Amino acid sequence: MVSKPIAFLDFDGTITTRDSFLEFIKYCKGDIAFYLGFLLHAPFLIAYKLGIISNQRAKEMILRYFFGKMTVEEFADCCERFVREITPSLIRPKAAKEIMKLKEAGAEVVIVSASPVDWVGKWSESMKLPCIATNLVVRDNRITGHIDGKNCYGLEKVRRIKEAYDLDSYSTVYCYGDTPGDKYMLSLGSRYFYKPFR
Repeated sequence: MVSKPIAFLDFDGTITTRDSFLEFIKYCKGDIAFYLGFLLHAPFLIAYKLGIISNQRAKEMILRYFFGKMTVEEFADCCERFVREITPSLIRPKAAKEIMKLKEAGAEVVIVSASPVDWVGKWSESMKLPCIATNLVVRDNRITGHIDGKNCYGLEKVRRIKEAYDLDSYSTVYCYGDTPGDKYMLSLGSRYFYKPFR
């Protein structure tokens, strides 16, 4: 058994005050394009809310509309600037303190997010933390708008965590989340916290 604990923290809404996916689109495309794009996709977003289409299908529609055919270099540049210029203002102070507290206690801290790894992973890397997040498909050096595999949401978070870590080998498993979609991940914890930093 590993003598240290491990902690899994959801990113959007748990560590951050707002959904980074939405904030990223606003940052890269501007407010007018953001609201126009979501207005055009309103029927599909309503269908998602009603459970007619999946979370993944709805997200891919938005990704294709805003970023489909963008070059990898352009997308990466936008991600880097977003993490540098916007992300710090989204981080909840209590969440930052908790992460520091966990690290000082010797816990392995892992960020788990349904948002793309392209920016969540960059922030995690700056914090020297591993990250499990949604991966995007790239073809011919361009973002396709498709998700590689499954959106890292709900049960997929659990699958990805168990694939990467042997939870039985840790002394304590901490889990932090803020939405019903996180309940599956929270169930993994010997100690779990729902909306802990509000």
